[in-house]
Amino acid sequence: MKGRRISSRRCVLWGGLLLLITIVAYVPAIDGGFVWDDDSYVTENQNLRSLQGLYRIWFEIGAVPQYYPMVHSTFWVEYHLWELDPLGYHLVNVILHGLNAILVWLVLTRLSVPGAWLAAAVFALHPVHVESVAWITERKNVLSGFFYLSSLLAYLRFLSLGNTESGGHDSATLESNTYVVPWRFYVLALLLYFCALLSKTVTCTLPAVILLLLWWKRDRLQWRDFVPLIPFFVLGVALGLTTVWMEQNVVGAQGEEWTSLSILDRFLIAGRVLWFYVGKLLWPSTLTFSYPRWHIDAHVWWEYFFPLSVALVLAVLWYLRKQIGKAPLAAVLFFMGTLAPALGFIDVFPMQFSFVADHFQYLASIGLIALFVALLWSGLEQYLPRRLGYTVGVVLLVVLATLVWRQGYIYKNLETLWRDTITKNPSSWMAHTNLGKELYHQNRFQEAIQHFYSALRLKPDYYLAHHNLGKVLTDQGRLDEAVHHYTESLRLANNYPNAHIGLGNVLLKQNRSGEAIDHFSTALLLDPNSEPAHLNWGAALYQQGKFAEAIQHYAEVLRMKPHSAEAHNSMGAALASQEKYVEAAGHFNAALRINPGIEGARANLELLLRLMQEKGIELKTGATP
Repeated sequence: MKGRRISSRRCVLWGGLLLLITIVAYVPAIDGGFVWDDDSYVTENQNLRSLQGLYRIWFEIGAVPQYYPMVHSTFWVEYHLWELDPLGYHLVNVILHGLNAILVWLVLTRLSVPGAWLAAAVFALHPVHVESVAWITERKNVLSGFFYLSSLLAYLRFLSLGNTESGGHDSATLESNTYVVPWRFYVLALLLYFCALLSKTVTCTLPAVILLLLWWKRDRLQWRDFVPLIPFFVLGVALGLTTVWMEQNVVGAQGEEWTSLSILDRFLIAGRVLWFYVGKLLWPSTLTFSYPRWHIDAHVWWEYFFPLSVALVLAVLWYLRKQIGKAPLAAVLFFMGTLAPALGFIDVFPMQFSFVADHFQYLASIGLIALFVALLWSGLEQYLPRRLGYTVGVVLLVVLATLVWRQGYIYKNLETLWRDTITKNPSSWMAHTNLGKELYHQNRFQEAIQHFYSALRLKPDYYLAHHNLGKVLTDQGRLDEAVHHYTESLRLANNYPNAHIGLGNVLLKQNRSGEAIDHFSTALLLDPNSEPAHLNWGAALYQQGKFAEAIQHYAEVLRMKPHSAEAHNSMGAALASQEKYVEAAGHFNAALRINPGIEGARANLELLLRLMQEKGIELKTGATP
């Protein structure tokens, strides 16, 4: 498969096999549910429900957690096909990953990399990629990878790089004045690259990768190699800066966790990150959803080993490039360059939990996988009979597929994910907090409290753990303790609107409605689109007997979320207090249609109908409890 044209039949057979083994290995993941962040991306993302939401996905910055409209558009389509059935979302992720493996095979074949198909199969079945595939939110990785690899393949066709088939042209032919450049492939590559950026902007490294490949395949780069890539660089920089701004101002990548890191610290982190990912590729054991966050100390001598050893490897490969070729250096530079956005020099939200994550190396891993497999393939061909060499390759793939199968079970549900994380990383205060939240939703309050306290022992200044403790203590009626934890949460993060809402809710239960309203007002200043703030402010006004003002807040909630059963129920109660019985009955009925088990709505409707009967008021809508 060195530079040859792959026949259509062969492409279908071997490409189909790549897709098949990917789907089989990921069966446990396909059967999984929704996990972390899948709520904000899918299950609670109101933008997926309507055409107006699709418009907001594309044209309103901040309407979704990150400006990746291609990703959210796929979720929009899927919601209208199978709503909130996780099976469909998981299957699409797995299919995209399988298609990416096929594209890896085609790209490596065009570049004449030995063992191209085996490298693609290793990419498909390497367990380090399970996080990118089994986690629905990481549609960002598999979708951007599809467009990235498709764009790269199209650009290689534009250059005719590696194309030695009959009637084709190799790279030297580019200097011929008689050769007509196939510009249709250039336009296609640019469009696909734009789609990749709109899926995840870590793909901005593609134009640099193209130059790297040209340097590898030619003696030297020329100015004509750079000119066609100018639009690529412009798009990459523009959308990359947009993502950096959103990480800091929308997602929340700012604070002491980031500002405390000096430039020297970040170089130390980068060196360690690179070796960490190399280690996980070579020996993928104890793969964890959230790894420990290293303590970086520039005064510790051995921490300099990581960046200095990286520099030494590059220097040796550069020095030996004429003896062993430029391919090893190109593969290592591809790995490092593609990882560049995740090396710690750019502030991203996950850095508060860990400097590394398996999904960060999804595309970068291709470089080292191709290098390792090429060395293995060459060794097998040289030292073993072909049949025995194929056996070694099959055994390798079976082992990797088994690891993927086992890793897929971790993503069954939130409880399984967080318990696995705590087992492998007991110091993860984030995992303790999130497991506590999941147990709280299961009404397992005492277990939830234990995990929240564990999180605070590990990180005493974690405002979310205090906030979540406040919630569970409120539900247990331990209001004074709840006030304490909400107050602590606000002391640590006064701009957190949910803590203001939670504290206001406790004060409301203590009949301190005036103080509660102050907190609901502050929450709305921080987040003008906060439905809970409006809902609870309405409840406070209702408690004060200010029904007309309460109705205004309930109406605002229903404007933002027309299918809020709680808002309909509260609106019905306020309207009934104003003796607007017919309208009130309509809202009680709406609440019951949306959520037949909503607390109080059925009793409210029964009481209202009896009252209307006593007053001789007919309900033409035929509402019944």
